[in-house]
Amino acid sequence: MTLLHVSAIETFYGPSQALFGVDLNVGEGEVVTLMGRNGMGKTTTIRSICGMTPARMGRIEFAGAALSGLPPHRIARLGIGLVPEGRRCFPNLTVQENLVASARAGKWTLGAVKSLFPRLGERLRQHAKTLSGGEQQMLAIGRALMTNPRLLILDEATEGLAPIIRQDIWDAIRKLKADGQAILVVDKTMDEVLGVADRCVVLEKGKTVWSGRPQNLTEELQGKFLGL
Repeated sequence: MTLLHVSAIETFYGPSQALFGVDLNVGEGEVVTLMGRNGMGKTTTIRSICGMTPARMGRIEFAGAALSGLPPHRIARLGIGLVPEGRRCFPNLTVQENLVASARAGKWTLGAVKSLFPRLGERLRQHAKTLSGGEQQMLAIGRALMTNPRLLILDEATEGLAPIIRQDIWDAIRKLKADGQAILVVDKTMDEVLGVADRCVVLEKGKTVWSGRPQNLTEELQGKFLGL
């Protein structure tokens, strides 16, 4: 069953057009990676889905409901959990306060997040600003999970992290996939993201130019669209 359907969206920042026709789908329990060189529209696509930079044209549907015109908080309540680029934890709140601030009833409880990320369980009373970058990223993911989303969106969740912390994040993503969590992920770590993804969507200059299974994303295609 298709959970997220994005069709031919065009998005602008003022008079400047950033997206020229993005198409993508995410099914229930599916992991889809959104790929492309820097500046090709990946984050803008996520912002359009979440209502932060609404698309002017095209259609976005989530669980059969049109998202056009809905404010970000309404979209989040429909079941989309966003882990934004740059983490954006509340620095002066404790780890526990960050986690429960937007919590909704469901299987993702404080105990479940502590089980996924034991480091957070050891730091519940610390302020977020005292955490390492990797711990703040775990906190951002845990905070999104505490909303009990049907779709989790990860925008550069491992960028700038130490290798051992990146591995912890990827281990968590694999556990989420095994648990049936639908995920839309943007990440530059090719081996890991291709290893976890069910499908890939590639953007070039604000437009979808290729989609398919990871095994079909050949070296030639990677070189053409991703510069690898």
